[in-house]
Amino acid sequence: MVGAAMEASGWYTLAVLAVMIFALTREIAGPDLIMMAGLFALAAPGILTPEETFAGFANPAVATIGALFIVSAGLRETGLLEAFALRLFGGARNATTALMRLCPPMALFSAFLNNAPIVAMMTPVLIDWADRNGHSASRFLIPLSYATVLGSVLTVIGTSVNLMVAGLIEDNGMAPMGFFELLPVGLPIAVVGLLYIIFVAPRALPARRESGDELGERRREYTAAMRVGAHCRLVGQTVEEAGLRQLQGLFLVEIERVGQTITPVGPDQVIDADDRLVFAGVVSTIVDLQRIPGLVPDAGDSGGVANDPSRRLMEAVISSSSPLVSRSIRDAAFRTTYDAAVVAVHRNGERVSGKIGEIVLRPGDTLLLQTAPGFLRAHRNSPDFYLVSELGGGRAPRTDKGALAVLILVAMVFVAALGILPISVAAFLAAGALVATRCISGSIARQSVAWSVLIVIGAGFGLALAMQKTGAADFIAGGLVAAAGGLGPVGTLAVVYATTVLLSELLHHNASAAIMVPIAIATAGEIGADPRAFVLTVAVAATCAFANPVTYQAHLIVYGPGGYRFSDFVRVGLPLDVLGGAVALTVIPMVWGIS
Repeated sequence: MVGAAMEASGWYTLAVLAVMIFALTREIAGPDLIMMAGLFALAAPGILTPEETFAGFANPAVATIGALFIVSAGLRETGLLEAFALRLFGGARNATTALMRLCPPMALFSAFLNNAPIVAMMTPVLIDWADRNGHSASRFLIPLSYATVLGSVLTVIGTSVNLMVAGLIEDNGMAPMGFFELLPVGLPIAVVGLLYIIFVAPRALPARRESGDELGERRREYTAAMRVGAHCRLVGQTVEEAGLRQLQGLFLVEIERVGQTITPVGPDQVIDADDRLVFAGVVSTIVDLQRIPGLVPDAGDSGGVANDPSRRLMEAVISSSSPLVSRSIRDAAFRTTYDAAVVAVHRNGERVSGKIGEIVLRPGDTLLLQTAPGFLRAHRNSPDFYLVSELGGGRAPRTDKGALAVLILVAMVFVAALGILPISVAAFLAAGALVATRCISGSIARQSVAWSVLIVIGAGFGLALAMQKTGAADFIAGGLVAAAGGLGPVGTLAVVYATTVLLSELLHHNASAAIMVPIAIATAGEIGADPRAFVLTVAVAATCAFANPVTYQAHLIVYGPGGYRFSDFVRVGLPLDVLGGAVALTVIPMVWGIS
């Protein structure tokens, strides 16, 4: 049967799949663009009919995920979660106690809310708390991200991966996925994982400065350029007289003047009008520099703005779906598009040197911006940025509708869990109620939807169908069974789990689930096992991949603000990958009778 099915259409489908995986791993374009390109590559020769090509976008799972983005944003707008978390760990005396108070509640919230907004909301709060209490924020941000991922395995709405798999389950004629069906597996994984990130992971996490204040500076170290205006008081003064050698945490690297570069800069060097002063240092002192009349962020590279007291300093983390990715700041016309000037860029725990306008941006880059007063509200939920936070404090969160928002969330979970309403209908009613009661505005609700994620999922349904139609899934399943080498159903299940985790570390997590679900179904058929157990194994494995920050939104959000390096995630995440797999492969066979 496999040989007959694997004719030209099957080999073509495998070729398209291979090209997609290569493009995703090399980050040639965004996951949404690559998945859509693969979908239409399968539609063009007629492997998928027009109805089949677009059927995935009409799947209730896609609509449900979109509505849940709005529900999460509604809770975020009230600021209630931030206030609750501060109460939980506000009195903690040491890092372990703080993690014990922080991680379990964040995991619980993530079972019912999208984890990316939770991490985005909590990151600036957690950094500020760590600074005030003398702790190293880098000891907390990866645990925060990991805790929300662990919690998302508890329910069907915990993550978009679960909802996508739920849709694929129904497409294959199986009984609908229950609201808490993953709980018997997800709860042990969450408990073991939380114990690891609270008591073991901090030993492997960096503490790049010893005190909280120093870490606060470290996490925001940048290279920034300032232009000396004609009427600036610094004109005619030496560097020593101007007080630029006594600034704590800041160093004047060079002076650029009429085509020449002065470096190193001596204390007797006189400052001229229109000099470009390049500093290396910390964001709090850069804020102090802007209080000097006539000293403004350099306009030559990034379209800087005048020294207007109404301007604000913000930090923003570039998302993987942002149109800024792979473009220089100058080519992206950043100033015109966002009414903001890029003062500096931070990447992989280090400052990015060089002229601001020539820096090519990557996902996870942290930008120090000088913005108009409305930037935070306009772009807080923008898909261009994972995180936008104001330095030195922002607007106070509005908590007057917090109780109402929580009541709406609880009602949504109640009616969905009891089967009173389908999850899709309950999610849309909750989103509508949040807008109707003004817990969230209509404009912010629209901005909160991660359209790129929905595109990946919708295209994934079409890809999964093509793999089943052409026999490509059966072909790969035969290879996996052969690789298991007669290890039996549990051994084959382990191969499926490991393959899914590997793909999730390399690709977008939803993309790996779309690829692996049809393979899992075919693999179960090859050995005569329950396909549901194999499909739910894919759901767990596609989520529980922690070692690559680039492939998961929650990890990318903390990547830049935490000053982390890629190796930090590998060092802490790989053991958690193994722990999650060990628990899953112990529990799943017992729950679904695999032996």
